[in-house]
Amino acid sequence: MTTVAVFGTGSWGTTFAMLLAEAGHRVTLWGRRPELVEAIDRDHVNPDYLPGIPLPPTLRATTDPARALGGAEFVVLAVPSQMLRPNLAAWREHIPPDAVLVSLMKGIELGTTKRMSEVIREVAGVPEERVAVVSGPNLAKEIAQRQPAATVVACADEAVAERLQALCHLPPWFRPYTNPDVVGVELGGAVKNVIALAVGVSAGMGMGDNVSAMLITRGLAEISRLGAALGADPHTFAGLAGMGDLVATCTSPLSRNRTFGENLGRGMTLEEVVAATKQTAEGVKSCESVLELARKHDVEMPITEVVVGVVHDGMSPAEAAMLLMSRSPKPERYGL
Repeated sequence: MTTVAVFGTGSWGTTFAMLLAEAGHRVTLWGRRPELVEAIDRDHVNPDYLPGIPLPPTLRATTDPARALGGAEFVVLAVPSQMLRPNLAAWREHIPPDAVLVSLMKGIELGTTKRMSEVIREVAGVPEERVAVVSGPNLAKEIAQRQPAATVVACADEAVAERLQALCHLPPWFRPYTNPDVVGVELGGAVKNVIALAVGVSAGMGMGDNVSAMLITRGLAEISRLGAALGADPHTFAGLAGMGDLVATCTSPLSRNRTFGENLGRGMTLEEVVAATKQTAEGVKSCESVLELARKHDVEMPITEVVVGVVHDGMSPAEAAMLLMSRSPKPERYGL
């Protein structure tokens, strides 16, 4: 039995904690809201994010980070990406010296353009061998309902990746694969949220599947170009952490980013959509940092540019569509 602390009582943090508890591990879930923590710890439900889905009675919850971290061999971080740095700084003194830190987050930090694993290493002062990433087509509600799913576990240390793989492998419905390409796995998870916003906007405007297919395919090209500039393995983007996650996030009604984009495409203002959105749509903030990262490395990302324009600069969805379709085509082969 392994002792695990999971930080974040949102849908994915709770689901991952549930998965680990059902696999027989000693799991404590940390949350900031006492009423939600009490519901998880006492009633074994998360009424805000996974209503109606029973949680394992062995899963404990607390608002005390020191209690959650006591004896933890793995520390799983599932907070909004832009809140990672201040939160981790507050928790750092309680993290056991040999614990592996695991990121479930899919974002790029504003201001620094750092990936989440880079923020973890910097703030917690740990080497890359102690930082792992979990990413893939992992819609939390489906996994919480015990529907089959797969994910990717990435770490620079293959032995650590295999330990985490064994920790969260729960036959027959959750299968993790390992990959040493931390950069590619993180970029796939972060940038797909931005592309999903674009797909959602087009759907909200009443556009059809041809447009969605175009945006998904061209979006994958943007992710791959950025990955190449940052030294990622191109094969990563053809797998679960690349195309798999991109398709799920761009097409599912459970996707927060697609839904956010749909509401924008229907004519709601950014403020109205934010007010109607209960959970964090990571692409809304990360689109700016993704674009900044691309510009730092001289990578062209036109879909990301128009998403930033619509979400943050007052561009209308119609203007964004016209801007994308009127771009001069380059002599790229195979539509890539």
